[in-house]
Amino acid sequence: MDMTKLTEELKQHYAVNDAPRMGMGISPALLVVDFIEGFTNNKSPLAGSWDVEVKNTAVLIEEIRKKKRPVIFTTVEFTAAEIEKNLLYLKTPKIETLTLGSMWTDIDPRLPKNDQDIIISKKYGSAFFGTSLATQLQVLNIDTLLISGCVTSACVRASAVDAVQNGFRPIVVRETVGDRSLLAHEANLIDIEQRYGDVISLQEASQYLQSL
Repeated sequence: MDMTKLTEELKQHYAVNDAPRMGMGISPALLVVDFIEGFTNNKSPLAGSWDVEVKNTAVLIEEIRKKKRPVIFTTVEFTAAEIEKNLLYLKTPKIETLTLGSMWTDIDPRLPKNDQDIIISKKYGSAFFGTSLATQLQVLNIDTLLISGCVTSACVRASAVDAVQNGFRPIVVRETVGDRSLLAHEANLIDIEQRYGDVISLQEASQYLQSL
């Protein structure tokens, strides 16, 4: 598959014009979306192959910590009653694996955590939907949200869309997000870049953090 050619073809369908960069603000946080054992451990029925993206996210975590900026992890976890009432279960029954208190809801151990990190428990795609994330970001005076995690076409995209709708600049770091489908991955990165935020490289993210 020629991804360069495919990307150009996708852009022709998405682009109304050359979308300008939204740009980064002066007060960032890092949002790590769903890099939990249930999605990154190959023994899980929900797992994907994101070892490189997890490794790159670990690098980004260390870099943002040097600037004493917040790191936010999301996990997905359900009680039996919540699963029963969650319509997403009808589409993805394997999410029943993500039982509250099970090992599958733990943050991937390859990602460095500390006691100051914020952990958001969610039941749906967006890190904002039904959670206190927007309020916590407002209290911390955050204006920019660097985004990593999985999957690009679902929870990452949903979180980016809700970020901009809540007044935060969504900046997706390309090498730190992954999807089970390369086509869906590329299409959604283009969609985010054309409509909702910016997609930048890990190097650009590092340069931005160093400039603060």
